[in-house]
Amino acid sequence: MAIRNPAVAGSFYYYDPKMLHEQIKDFADLNAPKEKVIGIVSPHAGYMYSGKVAALVYSRIKFPDTFVILGPNHYGLGSEFAIMKEGEWNLPFGKVEIDSNLAKEILLNSKILEDDSMAHRREHSIEVQIPFMQFFSKDFQIVPIIMTHYPSDENYLKICLELGHSIATGIKKVKESVVIVASTDMTHYEPQEIANRKDKEAINAILELNPKKLFERLMELSISMCGYGPTAVMLSAAKELNAKESVLVRYMTSGDVTKDYSGVVGYAGIIVK
Repeated sequence: MAIRNPAVAGSFYYYDPKMLHEQIKDFADLNAPKEKVIGIVSPHAGYMYSGKVAALVYSRIKFPDTFVILGPNHYGLGSEFAIMKEGEWNLPFGKVEIDSNLAKEILLNSKILEDDSMAHRREHSIEVQIPFMQFFSKDFQIVPIIMTHYPSDENYLKICLELGHSIATGIKKVKESVVIVASTDMTHYEPQEIANRKDKEAINAILELNPKKLFERLMELSISMCGYGPTAVMLSAAKELNAKESVLVRYMTSGDVTKDYSGVVGYAGIIVK
């Protein structure tokens, strides 16, 4: 059985469970009403920068049986489109099992995914989502899917839409409650004013549940959003699962934390229902 140990505990977030719990508790809204959602967009930077946005998203949702977590592959290890179909992730709050039934259904319905744990070994984009989940619940499983960076063109969009269809088909087959997570940061290392303007265009496309428009805005405005692929996949699957609306929970930049606005990274938290 594949065991995926933490790669960024102690750097992106606290390794010590007590300190990690207090950190997330400070960010979360424990009194927020819970909504049933189909998908979410959540950032994946170090918790001191983007933890507030991520925590507020997870504060708002009713927890499912399984989270399908889609993240970009920043390191290029392993297969270009890699799923783990079995095993567990061992993180500071404890172990999380992979939902093998759903993972196998998604893999069966996809022409591009490969079962490859190596691609997940160093990547942080999926890992940093899980402690937020574990803070609110211990009773869930995950399906981790990591995606390579391709140019945000029509060919890559087609791949994303097909993968979204594979995920939606798998979810319908297993008939579990599932939330699809798109792990992404927004504009990278541009002045605050420019990042806000560019990210507003990308966010509006997401709020319209329009992956094609998202890709168009990325190309037109050169938006350096790292998880555009995972976001397009989530939107594609969510629409097939009858998503009707999308709500922006919070938008921030690293400058809002550091007060250095000369080169910021944007973070958006969105729920799709």
